[in-house]
Amino acid sequence: MTSVSEWCRDYGIKKGWPVLLGLAILYVPTFYDLSHGLWNNKEQGHGPFILAVTVYLFWQKRHLFIATTGTSHLWAGSLVLLSGLLFYAVGRSQDILIFEIGSIMLVLGGSLLITVGIDAVKQTLFPLLFIVFMIPMPGFLVDEITGPLKQLISSIAEQILYWAGYPIARLGVSLLIGKYQLLVVDACSGLHSLFSLLAVGLLYQHLRAYKNWKHRLFLLLSIIPVAFFANVVRVILLVLITYHLGDKAGQGILHNAAGIIMFTAAMLVFFTLDSLLRKVFPEPVFVPSNLTANI
Repeated sequence: MTSVSEWCRDYGIKKGWPVLLGLAILYVPTFYDLSHGLWNNKEQGHGPFILAVTVYLFWQKRHLFIATTGTSHLWAGSLVLLSGLLFYAVGRSQDILIFEIGSIMLVLGGSLLITVGIDAVKQTLFPLLFIVFMIPMPGFLVDEITGPLKQLISSIAEQILYWAGYPIARLGVSLLIGKYQLLVVDACSGLHSLFSLLAVGLLYQHLRAYKNWKHRLFLLLSIIPVAFFANVVRVILLVLITYHLGDKAGQGILHNAAGIIMFTAAMLVFFTLDSLLRKVFPEPVFVPSNLTANI
């Protein structure tokens, strides 16, 4: 008699199209709604990028899904899958995107446990967890973080511009320079750019596959100050544009360009730091055993 585990190996892996069909039925409507809603928001515009990268990373591991050596974990997988379906049902019906999008990790993880086993889940753990960057942060958390960040960024920008000789003063998160008053809004707090840079930084580390944990840790921790000071530079740049070229220039195409320039500059700093860290923490060179024996 064929056991459940053998059945899952023989049919759940080789004939994985039912799983793909089920995922499509569940989440194509979700992604359609996101593409016509949340992803049109500047703060969540990275969503399609995260989705594309996740699909690509799973595609790289496609050999796992056609193997027949995996051991199914039916009960554990079913528990994870049912939890994901519950989160999906609540999120979809109540319009709670945190639950609806977050359920993808549980549904995928549970499906993998049932069909291909724990080893495949371990090997696809990064793309599974990478989905978290598609989940919008709760509003209360955003409010709690952006307030102090805006205060700090506006204060630093004021001090730098005052030191440079500009007639500037600060009132809360408003910067007064010449005849202009500029409000440092949530987009300039750096929270969303930090979120995006963290996603890119983690993806970069995953693709580079550094062995030295100190290198990985320093590179990861560098994302926070790089993103923060990039936003300070962005605010200073917008203040200077407004002061010298007028309010129309500061709120027009140059305003959007400043954000792109800021993100690009932050990534350049990140890659430069990575280049320096490779010299400080060189990767170990593995010598083949036969060569070692000859030596």
